[in-house]
Amino acid sequence: MSRRAGPLPSVDEVMRGEIGRVAVARFGHDAALGAVRGALDGLRVRLRTTGDDDPPPPDRATAAVLAAEAALARLEADDAPRLRRVHNLTGTVLHTNLGRAVLAEAAVEAAAAAMRHPAALEFDLDGGGRGERDDAVRGLLCELTGAEDACLVNNNAAAVLLVLNTLAQGRETVVSRGELIEIGGAFRMPEIMARAGTRLREVGTTNRTHLRDYEGAVGPDTGLLMKVHTSNYLVQGFTAEVSTQALAAIGRERGVPVVDDLGSGTLVDLSRYGLRRERTVQDAVADGADLVTFSGDKLLGGPQAGFIVGRRDLVRACAKNPIKRAVRLDKIRLAALEATLRLYRDPDRLPATLPTLRFLTRPVEELRGLAERLGPVIAGAVGAGWSVASADCASQIGSGALPLETIPSHGLAIEPAGRGASGGAVEALAAAFRRLPVPVIGRIEKGALRFDLRCLEDVDGFAGQLARLVVPAEAAVP
Repeated sequence: MSRRAGPLPSVDEVMRGEIGRVAVARFGHDAALGAVRGALDGLRVRLRTTGDDDPPPPDRATAAVLAAEAALARLEADDAPRLRRVHNLTGTVLHTNLGRAVLAEAAVEAAAAAMRHPAALEFDLDGGGRGERDDAVRGLLCELTGAEDACLVNNNAAAVLLVLNTLAQGRETVVSRGELIEIGGAFRMPEIMARAGTRLREVGTTNRTHLRDYEGAVGPDTGLLMKVHTSNYLVQGFTAEVSTQALAAIGRERGVPVVDDLGSGTLVDLSRYGLRRERTVQDAVADGADLVTFSGDKLLGGPQAGFIVGRRDLVRACAKNPIKRAVRLDKIRLAALEATLRLYRDPDRLPATLPTLRFLTRPVEELRGLAERLGPVIAGAVGAGWSVASADCASQIGSGALPLETIPSHGLAIEPAGRGASGGAVEALAAAFRRLPVPVIGRIEKGALRFDLRCLEDVDGFAGQLARLVVPAEAAVP
């Protein structure tokens, strides 16, 4: 049933009102004008369709206020950042969808300084002429890895692309069939090879590749021998693979460069911190790989970057490739990366200075204490229809690093207290947590919303916003 109301206010009336003036002051005249027009259009539709349970505004002045409030709310929503901070309670420390590594404070400060001031990005302060931007970290990388030279790009996929295009364009790259990986976002090694202009030469089988397979594949058209670290899966059982050391021997004998793509590379032996040992960049260099590629924002714990380290002549060739300019780093990430790499000069303090290692080495006892503290607060926020229990769980490193390695952890499990909950109640509750000012991202498992507390550091900020949790009707449990 349609109900009539007084005439709608003009756009000018809404703009001249107190809320309209606030909208103009905060967002500018043009943006406020568009929002007010949209709000009046919406109000006009509402007046045509409103019923007894949704009465129209009683007068023109009230309608003007409603339109102004709607316009301001729309402007505020449109102005909110899309790249928002979240609380990562998923149990995946290096979560690709949540930005992977949290940067060290030293890296944050260095990046902020680079943003605020001019920097000697490509300027040689000693000679007064043009310099190379990679010089900022080249020395550090060579010191830490034992490589002759190094260059940088914006991620490891770009590093692999650059190496393949530089050294094997128009020629063959020999790779084990069991190492033709696909990582997140449907990035497949065969496809990046095709884009780089090299022809893939598969050797071996999915589960077993032998030295003779590589030896038989090398010929006049071979540009590269490539080993790819299967960082996001494991092949177990009846398996065989060729080590980098053995592959490097073939490369030296046949005069073919060997590249070892580590993917999520680490610069320290993780076993010293109680984690399972992962092959390091230093290992790959020492094993004789001519080039080693790896990431900056995974186990290394820095900003997104890709590294190429190894033989000086090959690194220099990659650095001179025109593609290098298209995938180079900016001054902000270079500054953050330099600060991150400097932390590796003192590996004994890394768990204290590098957030990635701090999260990975956090004691379970500390997490249990945190769960005891937060459990009652969350229980009060979700209501009596939900059970909130402290629970053991297992964290994972994430981003393709140590795929089967889990770390004992602790958190909270939130599940319906009775049997009357609808099938979508847990999903609706998870969505409510994601609508908080700082969204809380957990995981749903076995009928419960689970919060792994391993990566939670802003405890007061997390707890303080729970009073604003709005549990929707579909998440209500009788």
